Amino acid sequence: MSTEAGSIYIKNILAENDFPSNFEEWEARAKEKMKPEVFGHIRSGAGGEETLRSNRESFSNWSIVPRVLNDVSSVDTSIELLGRRYEQPFLLAPIGMQRLADEEGDLASARAAAKFNVPFITSTVASYPLEEVAEASGDNPRWYQLYWSNESSISFSMIKRAEEAGYEAIVVTVDTVMMGWREEDVRNRFSPLRAGVGKANYVNDPAFMASLPDQEDDSIIEGILKNVHHPSFTWKEIEKIKAATNLPVLLKGILHPDDANLAIEAGIDGIIVSNHGGRQLDGAISSFDALPLIAEVVQKRVPVILDSGIRRGPDAVKALLQGADAVLLGRPYIYGLVVGGQQGAEKVLEQFIEETRVSLALAGITRIQDTHTAKLVRSGGGR
Repeated sequence: MSTEAGSIYIKNILAENDFPSNFEEWEARAKEKMKPEVFGHIRSGAGGEETLRSNRESFSNWSIVPRVLNDVSSVDTSIELLGRRYEQPFLLAPIGMQRLADEEGDLASARAAAKFNVPFITSTVASYPLEEVAEASGDNPRWYQLYWSNESSISFSMIKRAEEAGYEAIVVTVDTVMMGWREEDVRNRFSPLRAGVGKANYVNDPAFMASLPDQEDDSIIEGILKNVHHPSFTWKEIEKIKAATNLPVLLKGILHPDDANLAIEAGIDGIIVSNHGGRQLDGAISSFDALPLIAEVVQKRVPVILDSGIRRGPDAVKALLQGADAVLLGRPYIYGLVVGGQQGAEKVLEQFIEETRVSLALAGITRIQDTHTAKLVRSGGGR
């Protein structure tokens, strides 16, 4: 490991390209390239952004206590999820409307993920149809994120399409019963959904198109807005989703331990601890602070994945130490896409993979399964 990591470290020092080397620099470069309203939409959180800030601050409240004198010449970063083995302990989070970042959007992100054999989660509001994203993924594992539609036939149609396109799991987002209060978008009078950037999966869905009064653009956009949020969504619909597919079903947006228990009772195959990147309920608990509460009640009965706030390798290590089986990476790869298209996204993934590997080694951990050998403690400034 030391030779490999060292060579990549030197390679980055000697690289002729001008790519950033950390999240803050990627974000700053993305801001330079984007229209203010587009950058604001991607960067911002809900309300006063308390939860957005907390997602990052919560990691700083905990410190890794490393072990030493372990042979870390070879570090195994592989994990097992839902019966499959993956080379890295993270997946790419479902992020919609990626053409805001780059013309090839989800296609470029899927190809970047495939280069490193990192599973890609396609969003319901992707800029390209799920079938095209699947084709761009090649043989790389892919999951499909589902926003439940008020017209249930649309949801079942999308699940069927995902099955036929070779997706390996359905990720049901449960924290979007309505749009969060996003002041940045209000201030900028910006709605990418209304602009049609996230309509690809809908206009290519026969059930959705059949539900419209006509095929005009205005009707399509209104139909999407009518269906993408679902205030009457309950556990009854989760049962219907489970009955409609043989694919594993995960719930994304669980923060309360009682909901984790209910999910397991409903036969759910995995839990994604997430507050939607701080973009829904402002003032909600940070995902990282919720993680140990969820992990304690789940007791390894199903995989627990952490989403929201992951920016660097040590964040992933802390999440693994706190009980996560894997993490989702979101905004960082989108900023890579903005700065350098597919190549930029690949650079972000390369940096994240290597920093995670180095962090595990320096913590004295040789396998993800052995994270219990190190400790995580509250820092002096912790709450």
